[in-house]
Amino acid sequence: MRAAQDGRHISGAERIVPDEVAPAFAEALIQRALRHANGKPNEIHLKLLQVVPQELLRLPALPVSSRSFPTVAEARAELARLLKVEGFEHAKELVQMLLEQAPGMRGAMLVHADTLERLEPDHARGVRATNMDDARSASYPPEATKNHFHEAVVLATKVANTPGMLCELCISDDPDYTTGYYASRTAGYVRIGPLKKPGDPRGGRLFLWRGKNDELPAAIEFLEKTPVLVENCPLAPPENSCAVSPYDRIGQDLTALNNSHLRRQCLPIESQADAWVQFEGQRLLMLASNNYLGLASHPRVKAAATDAILHWGVGSGGARLTSGDTILHERLENALAHFKGTEDAILFNTGYMANVGAITALCNAQSVIFSDELNHASIIDGCRLSRACIVIYRHNDLADLEQKLRDNPAASGLIVSDAVFSMDGDLADAPAIIELARRHGLFSMLDEAHATGVLGECGHGILEHFGLSTPPDVLMGTLSKTLGAEGGYVCGNRLLVEYLRNRARSFIFTTAAPPAIAAAALEALHILQDEPQLSRRLRANVELFCNVLRENGINIPTPPAAIVPIPIGAESRALAIAAQLREHGIYLSAIRYPTVAKGTARLRVSLMATHTPEDLRTAAQTIAKTVSDLG
Repeated sequence: MRAAQDGRHISGAERIVPDEVAPAFAEALIQRALRHANGKPNEIHLKLLQVVPQELLRLPALPVSSRSFPTVAEARAELARLLKVEGFEHAKELVQMLLEQAPGMRGAMLVHADTLERLEPDHARGVRATNMDDARSASYPPEATKNHFHEAVVLATKVANTPGMLCELCISDDPDYTTGYYASRTAGYVRIGPLKKPGDPRGGRLFLWRGKNDELPAAIEFLEKTPVLVENCPLAPPENSCAVSPYDRIGQDLTALNNSHLRRQCLPIESQADAWVQFEGQRLLMLASNNYLGLASHPRVKAAATDAILHWGVGSGGARLTSGDTILHERLENALAHFKGTEDAILFNTGYMANVGAITALCNAQSVIFSDELNHASIIDGCRLSRACIVIYRHNDLADLEQKLRDNPAASGLIVSDAVFSMDGDLADAPAIIELARRHGLFSMLDEAHATGVLGECGHGILEHFGLSTPPDVLMGTLSKTLGAEGGYVCGNRLLVEYLRNRARSFIFTTAAPPAIAAAALEALHILQDEPQLSRRLRANVELFCNVLRENGINIPTPPAAIVPIPIGAESRALAIAAQLREHGIYLSAIRYPTVAKGTARLRVSLMATHTPEDLRTAAQTIAKTVSDLG
């Protein structure tokens, strides 16, 4: 049954019942249309179709839960959280799409999960999930009052079982009904309310789909034509189910991550960071470490840390601005500034804290930050915490950056980018970024976490690689990768560094790094200066490894840095390949969402100067064969 008022959709419903009771149910549907809260229809269309019993598909009802909140904002936040747990980043946009759905639209919006592109052949009509009912429908009185919850579970169960469908979102367009739901095969049917205020006529239904273009017609055919009966469908939400234990909630999140192959686990190494490691009693070739030059286990670095502990003790005892400053910290800052060609430097306890501290100190709610779309999470978090307006430009697309600089004039702010992108191993166009920032009166900032010791003839980083004499305003780096210790730093002119000492909260309110860490990093920096051949050996290893991969069927370019991404695609396949490689004596990481976009999982190889050519040749051959075998 479909009811309308002057062409505007009022209501719709259907039942799958035996022939002998069809007239009574038809009359009940007409009466329901005449009493609908959306208005009194002036046209009602009733259609009877015969269904062959053998063609009925029987599906078990989705598991049901119900979550009630004091405010609309809290309920929508829960809807956004469920979307993020299952890997969808556009929660706010999706809710807005639901509320802006055209009034009277008969069907649902069918949206691509990654691009938010609408996929319905007819946008005005939408896609309808039809031909479905509760398996016990004939036993219910035909005049029974409409049961929103019961009908929604039936519809959601069919949608969740549609090929390529990931989930469904719904906010009722009934002004008197403020509850909606989120449904997927992983989360089940999650009833959420209130998703709008009483009397609000807005609402809609949205299906999130991911699949190949040629699979879409079959999915729509299933939704609209395949007759379905849903078994064991509850007639009412579980009592008191709104009182969800916080531990139940995080347990559900972990289960969802596990089902999506996105749950992380620590894999404890039983030996020092080196080219070969012990893992679960097995000796493995380490291809997942950022210890690019092997300095974390270098005898001189270990001796420097040991001597510092004997002289200075273990902990620093306080923040740098109170009691934790030492001569070692200041020597390291001076050495870093000299090595990078800047006036001064400031240490942070981690690279993450360096990025967050610098960005939040230099930017505020009146600033505009222009950030590459593939920047590291620490940059992203620093941008968000600064409260600045964030403008994302396409990865390494300087034309797009220039256009967005023109479209978003800013009195203050910065352009920020990784120098070496940590998942793809490609480089930012440092000269162009520095020049654009200067021209537009903004700070320029480059994150050199994966550049120091790797780029440039002598390992000085991105500036040496491009032959630049003028550094960016903020040159950030880490002590925890090439320098084999732990911590981060920012190099810049004296005024900027002094400002960070007084404004960067992650510097001010943190106990200083142990003196042994500063001593180890300082000695590693001396080794890098004394032995530039280490960087050259690393680059030779990268070239050899990539050449052997290509010879064995993995056609990837040789990156300018020491990160070699091997595209896989599905998260489950990447995990399976990484596990199989450990069986073959290779420790390698499967990188998955949210570190990279969903469906673009890859093996991330990090090479070291201490790998031998023989080790890398064998490893590349083994990786290529394993990827092929598990294809």
